[in-house]
Amino acid sequence: MAFTGRRELYFAYTVKDANPNGDPLNANHPRYDEDTEQILVSDVRVKRTVRDQWIREGKIVFVDGEKNTLKERVEALRMTFNSPQGKDLLEQCIDTRLFGVTFALGKEAFSWTGPVQFKWGRSLHRAKVEMAQGTAAFATKEESAQRSFRNEYRVPFCLLGVYGIANQYPSRETGATEEDLNALTEGLWKGTANLITRSKMEHRPRLLLEIRYRDGFDGAIGSLDEKVRLVHRQGGLLSEDEQRNLRSLDGLALDMGEIGKRLESLNSQVASVKVLRDDAIALTGWDGTDTLKERYTEETR
Repeated sequence: MAFTGRRELYFAYTVKDANPNGDPLNANHPRYDEDTEQILVSDVRVKRTVRDQWIREGKIVFVDGEKNTLKERVEALRMTFNSPQGKDLLEQCIDTRLFGVTFALGKEAFSWTGPVQFKWGRSLHRAKVEMAQGTAAFATKEESAQRSFRNEYRVPFCLLGVYGIANQYPSRETGATEEDLNALTEGLWKGTANLITRSKMEHRPRLLLEIRYRDGFDGAIGSLDEKVRLVHRQGGLLSEDEQRNLRSLDGLALDMGEIGKRLESLNSQVASVKVLRDDAIALTGWDGTDTLKERYTEETR
């Protein structure tokens, strides 16, 4: 059964000595806002992290990362589910149910708007991008004794925040369920922890906030990522130099005060608030809010 209650998500994770999201049109340079000096991560990168985790868990996804044509992928699904229709096939895939799809094959063409949408993620602080140089494993030519050089970019450290919303109305068409949404939140946390590749080492989930609203509520706090601040645990904002030189979360906290105030104002529409937190991250300015304590749960990992 399609989910009926809207949800908002805020997910924060750290990256150390790695490339959070390289731009293939810019020599794989980390995506970066030159004006604000914030590291950027696309919504496509976030969804890929989740999809990869679903694949590890044996869930069926439509976009599986393999080098197949649309026709080849559809044929593979047809063999698995013995279903001739595109819509019937895509209803079997958790990523199309949640993220949507544009489909055009033969005489069948349709487009689903995904119930779950993410904004581009941004670091909560100014950060540096560094370039490192190394040597390739082999020489470029048989007669050459010297191996070629390679350049690669990395971010020494950053804390990234991503905002997402689950809209109940498109779920009527795609069939996304409450179980699918639970798999999404688990996929965000576990998928980030399992990003263990040469360029993605040291990706660590730090905080996942999930706000569930009551059925029939059409609103949202909105842009949760713009309402969280990185501060000193003793109080006070970080200077620009402190932001650029961060290498860990020691002595720091996330100020959740603005979100807490908005939750208080929407108290009657909030069904539950769930926080999943790494024990290295501290929260300040918000203790689940007094009026929401019976609907607030927190788990530390």
